Amino acid sequence: MSQKVLLTATEIHIILNRLACQLIENHTDFKETVIIGIQPRGVFLAERMKQLLINEYGIEDIKLGRLDITFYRDDFRRSEKILAANTTQIDFVVENKKVVFIDDVLYTGRSINAALTALQSFGRPQEVELLCLIDRRFSRHLPIQPDYKGRQVDAINDQKVKVCWTENEGEDTVYLVKS
Repeated sequence: MSQKVLLTATEIHIILNRLACQLIENHTDFKETVIIGIQPRGVFLAERMKQLLINEYGIEDIKLGRLDITFYRDDFRRSEKILAANTTQIDFVVENKKVVFIDDVLYTGRSINAALTALQSFGRPQEVELLCLIDRRFSRHLPIQPDYKGRQVDAINDQKVKVCWTENEGEDTVYLVKS
């Protein structure tokens, strides 16, 4: 197995600041906007974005939720493996709000499709946007595109994009892994 560094910690920091500025351009004070991290890996990015918006840009009231999509996926019954669900924590109303889904890697689009289905249990948002750190643009199975993306990666199917966060793996790095 070989791996190549796609993004260093410095590059991730720059990209996160750019994404934060783009969110501020479109959502100003976030009074009508909520951020939802898609479990499990999107939560790290969502929490990082929230802290950046608060600490660097002075946005005071940002509502952040976590959405588990395990049982909404169209492939959850296709393996013998027992699935363990993550937690969903959405303690605010999404009805008529602007929702920004956050995930680390956009690959086939199936996770976002599942997230859209799961979100319906919490109400009908005014609009839904997608922010992802990595967009694997040639791998889409569904017509889903990010509104905000950190970096586009042209990876073939036997390659995997691995996003590492300091909070979880002890480093901020994105790798392209070939098995």
